[in-house]
Amino acid sequence: MCASYKIMKYDPVKHHHRSIRLKGYDYSQSGAYYTTICTHDKKSLFGKIIDGNMVLNEFGEIVNDEWIKTEQIRKNVKLDEYMVMPNHLHGIIVINNNRRDTLMRVQPESFGKPVSGSIPTIIRGFKSATTKQINELRRTPQMSVWQSNYYEHVIRNDDDLNEIREYIINNPLKWDLDRENPINIKM
Repeated sequence: MCASYKIMKYDPVKHHHRSIRLKGYDYSQSGAYYTTICTHDKKSLFGKIIDGNMVLNEFGEIVNDEWIKTEQIRKNVKLDEYMVMPNHLHGIIVINNNRRDTLMRVQPESFGKPVSGSIPTIIRGFKSATTKQINELRRTPQMSVWQSNYYEHVIRNDDDLNEIREYIINNPLKWDLDRENPINIKM
């Protein structure tokens, strides 16, 4: 028996990937950036919240270890608060480029033209490394682990930074109310 498939016509309005980045903003410049990266289809892959604490499984340990490596392999990156959740990761990345490095860059990041040390390049590398390791472990080559995009926010001042830190730290305690919790996702 053959399955029948409905061919969907491409609709540029409906199917266009819109950038969530600030137009013209240099995401490799010094500053603090809040990121949230969600799993593909928001599947809970990384562990469970038990009594308000995140308990990582082996996939969650891979994500945690690779996040820490982000700082170790990039001399201009420091990590601030972060939390691996069942189906997403919250993290603050601080980029500290000296002025000379910033002046030497000749082009802003654009699709297909990554800029070394920029937030999009850091996230892309992180997602690639974790996907490879998780797929090797679960024997699912080429399977998506992460959504294609991610959320980012340029942290503009200390009040903003402290509010985001508090949100990240308390995220497991508020999991029952979290919009990323599968029981709260409206289809």
